[in-house]
Amino acid sequence: MSTENNPQDFRRALGAFTTGVTIVTTCDADGSPVGMTANSFNSVSLDPPLVLWSIAKSAKSLPAFAESGHWTVHILSAEQEALSDRFARRGEDKFAGLQTETGSNGCPLLTDCAARFQCKTSFQYDGGDHLILVGEVTGFDSSERTPLVFHGGRYALATKKSGPLGLAAADEPHSFSEDFLGYLVGRAHYQFLGSIRSELETQGLSDPEFFTLSTLLQRGAQSRGALDELMRHSGFPAQFSPIERLCAREMMHEEQGETGGRYALTRSGRQAVLFVIAAAKAREADLLEKLGDWDARVLKNLLKQMIALTDPGSVEVWQATQTRVA
Repeated sequence: MSTENNPQDFRRALGAFTTGVTIVTTCDADGSPVGMTANSFNSVSLDPPLVLWSIAKSAKSLPAFAESGHWTVHILSAEQEALSDRFARRGEDKFAGLQTETGSNGCPLLTDCAARFQCKTSFQYDGGDHLILVGEVTGFDSSERTPLVFHGGRYALATKKSGPLGLAAADEPHSFSEDFLGYLVGRAHYQFLGSIRSELETQGLSDPEFFTLSTLLQRGAQSRGALDELMRHSGFPAQFSPIERLCAREMMHEEQGETGGRYALTRSGRQAVLFVIAAAKAREADLLEKLGDWDARVLKNLLKQMIALTDPGSVEVWQATQTRVA
C-alpha cells in the first residue's frame, strides 16, 4: 500500500475504476453555450433527485458553471467518442456545426446521447483542486443506446454478461474445459462455417479453395507467392494451396505479364464465390441481429486484438484493393 503523494501513480490507480463519459453544458453570462467533457459524474439521491460532478478550478469554463445556476449532464453513447474528444480540447468553438436543442433550464442539449439530466445547482463544495457541483434534476430522458466507457486512461467497450464466467477450470493445468479460449474460438469458427457448408458443397469448394477465390475477388490478380503468403495468414499451410485444382476447374487462370505470372478469377470462379459470400453474409446478419449491435462490435474488436497478438506480422487478408463486395 503506497502512502507517497505521487499524483501520477494516484491517477493511474484511479483509472482502475471504470466510468461512463459525460459532457456537461451551460451558458455563460452572455448567453453563449459552454461545454466540457467530464467523467466525475455520479448520482447522489433519488428523493429529491440529485446528481453531482466536479470541475477543475483551473478550467476556463469554471465561472460559467459556478455562476449560471443551471447545467445539463449528457451521458454519451458509444458512438460519441469523437464528440467526447472535441469537448475535452481547449481553445476551440466546441459547438460549431453541432445541432443542439435548448433545454427547459436554458442549457444546450446535445442529441443522440444515452441519457440527459437537466439540473439546477443545489450546492457547491470545495474539493481540493476541483469544485464539486451538486444539482437537482429538473428533467431527464434516456435511450437504449450503449454508453461510452472509460477505463485505465482509454475508451473501452461495454457488454452485458450472459451469466457467470465460470473460470474455475482455469486452475486445472492438465485439462481443457468449456472456458478454454482455443476451444471457444475454434468451435465458434466451426459452427459458423458449418452454417454455409451446404453452399460450399453445392459449388464443390473446399475451405482453402473458397479462401483463395474470395481473396482474388477482393484483391484482384495475385502472384503465386502472394497467394501462398496470404494463405499462411489464413491458417492453411502452403501445401494445401489449391491453385492447380482451381485452374483445372477453370475457376481461375494464370495471366502472364512483365513481372511474371499472376492468377485471376474466371467468370465461373467469380459466380461460385459470390454465391457462397452471399450466404455467409446472410448468416452473419442473422447472428449479429441476435447478438445486438454493440456486443457484435465488442466481439469483432476482441477477435482483431487476438489476431494481432497471436500473429504480430499479420496482414489484412481480405482487404479490398480493386473490387469491394457489399
